Amino acid sequence: MEAAFSPEGTPEIPAVICYEGIYIRDHWAQLTIAPWWHQYVPNVDLQMAWRREVIAKIGQDWFVLPDFYSLEERENLSIEVRPEGVFRLDRRTDVVERLAEPRIGGWTALGGVESIRPKKLAMTPEEIAELMPIPAEFDPGHKTLNGQNDLAFALLREYGDYLFPIRHVSSPLWSCYSLWGFEGMMHLIATRPDLIICACERALTLAVRAVQEAAFCGAAGIWIEECLTDMISPEAFAKLNVPFVRRLVEEIRSLGLKSVYYYCGNPAGRWEQLLSVGADALSLEESKKGFTIDIEDVVERVNGRLTVLGNLDAIRLLEKGSEAELRAEIARQIAAGRRNGSRFIMSLGSPVTPGTTVERVRLYCDLVHELGAG
Repeated sequence: MEAAFSPEGTPEIPAVICYEGIYIRDHWAQLTIAPWWHQYVPNVDLQMAWRREVIAKIGQDWFVLPDFYSLEERENLSIEVRPEGVFRLDRRTDVVERLAEPRIGGWTALGGVESIRPKKLAMTPEEIAELMPIPAEFDPGHKTLNGQNDLAFALLREYGDYLFPIRHVSSPLWSCYSLWGFEGMMHLIATRPDLIICACERALTLAVRAVQEAAFCGAAGIWIEECLTDMISPEAFAKLNVPFVRRLVEEIRSLGLKSVYYYCGNPAGRWEQLLSVGADALSLEESKKGFTIDIEDVVERVNGRLTVLGNLDAIRLLEKGSEAELRAEIARQIAAGRRNGSRFIMSLGSPVTPGTTVERVRLYCDLVHELGAG
């Protein structure tokens, strides 16, 4: 992984899946013998036990560093399995919380599509500040002092020598979705860019703090997620998005970490803007939603300026393709990556689907290691 980010490239192509948390949620029973509620236990040893099983079964070359309970929480929280369900008890407050088993696909209990639709839109800088508070005091090491990095440190001790540890942040503009929802965000981009800039400045501050915490706990890379911004004009993209992502990337680099810019959407008409943010690597979706993103075209445009992540089709090929088709596409993408000076990491264009078997994901990783052996 480290070599893949270097100007010299890598002789051995690494294999990764994006959003391993989604994959684990949808395939829990196939990945570990632990009961589903072990993902909530305030015990480092039990957390490490199921994570060892998962890491061994996936076979990829990176992993996400998790946050964890503080020492105080671990002393006061417990999990109880009762006939009527699984509950988390807090001895400090006597609060009993019923835990819900995560649903495959992430759907709600009613099966509806989730979307953010605030009842009232924040329409002033003061209202934005209230919804996006930034504490005056900040210490990137506070999670280490209170024990929230203990699980991350345990994973690093066991896997840090040969797996690449990452954390995720959202781009500042994409963070606006959680503030205004889709309709509100798009309307304000068109009519009140001053409010968007105000929110992006605050989101950038919060993202930078998250990156500083990630660096302190031992992350080596940051995945920058961005969605929906292919739906705005190139002019709005250049003004409201690019400068903030560039500043985020600069902070990541200043801390010695690598950045992966995951642009979810159609890159047509904004290739140079995507490259201008200065990220160490670019990750794109597979061809879908009415547009085409061919890895050979991506490599030609990038021309060795940064690392490229593969965009294997997670549905047509990973889930539903034959083994021969999967092998051929991995070989094709690796060959394209070699033309990028071997600055290449084999990846998927989107998360693993619920219908994809654990064995299929492992086959994907094993084929990448076989075909990318140099």
